Amino acid sequence: MSRNTHYKKKNKDNKVNFNEAVKAKLRETRLIPKSVNQEKYIVSLLDCELDIVIAYGPAGSGKTYLAMQAAIRCLRQGTCERIVLTRPAVGVEDEKHGFLPGSLEEKMAPWTRPLLDVVREYYTPFDIEKMLANQTIEISPLAFMRGRTFKNSWIIGDEMQNATPSQMKMMLTRIGSGSKMVITGDVEQTDKRRDENGLIDLCYRLKDTVSGIKLCELTKKDIQRHKIIERILKMYE
Repeated sequence: MSRNTHYKKKNKDNKVNFNEAVKAKLRETRLIPKSVNQEKYIVSLLDCELDIVIAYGPAGSGKTYLAMQAAIRCLRQGTCERIVLTRPAVGVEDEKHGFLPGSLEEKMAPWTRPLLDVVREYYTPFDIEKMLANQTIEISPLAFMRGRTFKNSWIIGDEMQNATPSQMKMMLTRIGSGSKMVITGDVEQTDKRRDENGLIDLCYRLKDTVSGIKLCELTKKDIQRHKIIERILKMYE
């Protein structure tokens, strides 16, 4: 039997399994720092002795991207059972999502898209849809997290400079056994007054070291998204 005949028999319907084709190209989760601060941040993310990591810095410095990569890495290694994503839904009055069309994931799409963009680098659309359906990846609006406890999870609170101090306290106390929480944000890009800014308030409270919690600062020198971003930020100072 010729090689071509064997191939035709295996693919007699002349169809390509797109999901399998994409899977072969998906890359490994390798956290590669591009600056000293990013290296310190990655070490903190992978440190089993740290329960909560807070990263603040400008856009493009890698705070959200690296947190998502670390979460996916742990999920693949089996050291966590699910990834929980949350973000203050700024722009929706009182964070009321009921009037928005679609499922909860669709309601939160404008706010969680940057997080899911990272997931798309490692999983196919079919896989992501399945993970959302079985809640291996859970999207939980910040306003809906009250009263919940997340166990054996990797919890990422993104853009938390738009949370109030009370919301931040509520968020931090959602962590359960076997879980890790990462809080990210940019104190310079907030829609809250400084006295209402939960991230600024948290950083102030952490001026004294707290066991199990690590504060990581990223700066303009850590910006890797595009070299022009640093110039844009300087332009708006």
